Amino acid sequence: MITTDPIGDWTWEIASSGDGATAAGAAETAVSIWGILAKHELAVPAGEASISVRSVNDMRNVHLDMSGLILEADPLRPGTAVSGAVEQAGTLKGDLLVSLRIRCPGIWLESGVKHRAEQLFAIQVDVWKSSLTVVTLETYSDAWLTMDTREREQAAVHAENAPRLTAALVEVSALLGSNPEPGDPNRHATPTEAGFEDPRTEGPAYSDSWGTFEIAARSRRLRSGLPPAEDEYPETTDSPVRYFAIQRETQTLGYVWASVNNDAAGYEPRTAAGDAAFKAGTQWLLLLRNAHNQGLTPLKALEWLTRVPPRPEIGSIDEDAPEESPSLDDLEDLSGRY
Repeated sequence: MITTDPIGDWTWEIASSGDGATAAGAAETAVSIWGILAKHELAVPAGEASISVRSVNDMRNVHLDMSGLILEADPLRPGTAVSGAVEQAGTLKGDLLVSLRIRCPGIWLESGVKHRAEQLFAIQVDVWKSSLTVVTLETYSDAWLTMDTREREQAAVHAENAPRLTAALVEVSALLGSNPEPGDPNRHATPTEAGFEDPRTEGPAYSDSWGTFEIAARSRRLRSGLPPAEDEYPETTDSPVRYFAIQRETQTLGYVWASVNNDAAGYEPRTAAGDAAFKAGTQWLLLLRNAHNQGLTPLKALEWLTRVPPRPEIGSIDEDAPEESPSLDDLEDLSGRY
């Protein structure tokens, strides 16, 4: 399953000597780690970077904040967006926190088939007052676990993917000259220096952690971009659901659905599609509100959506007839897995 919050993380701390840590050094470290992930297809083009500079004594004092920087093949060569941002950060003086973050699309495997997630890993490099560099690597997939976050054993998936993560962690540690400090156990998994503990040994921390926490987190994220509404379709149902995939070019962004019992309708973001799934989803939910205001039942609303004038930026319904899922839970599972 793909999550919006990390499954686990690892941290390395590096005390600086000589001239101290710099923004340029932070960028070189982050890009080198990206290269290690890319070697194992844990990162693939094109990543996206952000950089910020804040006063250590007052984090509200932001000197620089740049996001959406495309990570090109050679991101630190002169003239690239990343190198320009790093150069600006390097001109700033004082007791500063320089933070560089790379969001890494990557590949996870199942039965030899490659599946892409738009945020499989994230790399964060923080430089504190030019004296301490803290590197954090986060992952947003449970492909490294012997049981997925819905408590299903996945020995074959683990065998295909966990060695790639372990190899990358070893190489990052060699690059940085120290072993990582695994992140704390969380509601999904327990990180170790080499990957993750086997949840089959003592059982997972929570029953169906993905269904328990991730569905609610996705709903909050979707609705944070919506204006308040007095009345709309309920977003939960116990009945089977009919749904259309929302396509944008070759990518599935999510699924708009209505219950067979005509008592609910909604949108499930395909988590692996990343930010685009949520940005499009708010617009599809607004369209469902429009249908509700017209007095359409959920199933009629689903039919009405197929006749809405196309808007390429939010994707489109390309199917002639909806698919049917035995439950909303099954559709949610599809949206979080593939």
